[in-house]
Amino acid sequence: MIGASLPSVTIARPAARGNIRRMTGWCFHCSILALVFRIMIYGKTTDEAADGAATVEVNARNYILAGYVGAAPVRGYYLEGNEANDTGEPQGFFVHQPPDAVTEPHFHETNQFQVFVGGSGTFGKHDVQPLTVQYANGHSPYGPIVAGPDGIDYFTLRARWDPGAKYMPGSRDKLIKGNQRQRLVPGIPRSSPEDLARRFGAEFEIVLDAEGDGLVAYMARFGPDASACVPVATNSGGQYWVVTGGTMTLNDKSYGHLSCLFVTSDESPTIIGAGAEGMEMLVLQFPERNLVGMAAE
Repeated sequence: MIGASLPSVTIARPAARGNIRRMTGWCFHCSILALVFRIMIYGKTTDEAADGAATVEVNARNYILAGYVGAAPVRGYYLEGNEANDTGEPQGFFVHQPPDAVTEPHFHETNQFQVFVGGSGTFGKHDVQPLTVQYANGHSPYGPIVAGPDGIDYFTLRARWDPGAKYMPGSRDKLIKGNQRQRLVPGIPRSSPEDLARRFGAEFEIVLDAEGDGLVAYMARFGPDASACVPVATNSGGQYWVVTGGTMTLNDKSYGHLSCLFVTSDESPTIIGAGAEGMEMLVLQFPERNLVGMAAE
């Protein structure tokens, strides 16, 4: 059976209230660093990404992909030699998987987060619905992803470009063994507009406990017009930010619901703000190490 070859998925639960850290106002340390270092966070708003959306065939079904960071895939599978097209950039995109479509078990070369933000379905043996966060090391087979009757929507977020999905068991010869890891965090609560409007300052809640190589995920929730510093660990592979409610402001630009940005680990801590309605945002930090460049067994 294909499923018998897949590594186990560790199911994490949103952290207890004791793991919430509250911050208010602006951060003096971040303000000084922002003056000294150039901030180079990049990404797109939802509307900007939608303008470039394209249809990609996956297992004879038409998926819709919208690129946010770097180059989105142009096909639904690995093509021998595709490594020559490596852009050298991170790769973050939104996927609409159509009703009842199945993405068969597969793996990628690069570390990856997926954030399920709409619709419903199953991931392996687990039901998934918004908000669910999945993480997989490179060369960690996962799936299948089965869309429900209304389809399922999710972000696929990588700190490095990936040459394409390698389906199991046919790609077993390309699988590097020994560093498999998966995490799944279902049932992350979302704030209603009323909840955000009642907040003061900023609150950071761990949703995926920090691990020694820099892997961590947390939810940032800001009250109306609040601002705070979002640091990036230097011993990490960078972060994605996904706005899941309200509006985030950065450098005089507004990023609404389902905007997505990437920041590298060598950037200075960054002050971000919330709009008049407040804001909540997932912060997804990658581990420092990646398997790209190692030889398959």
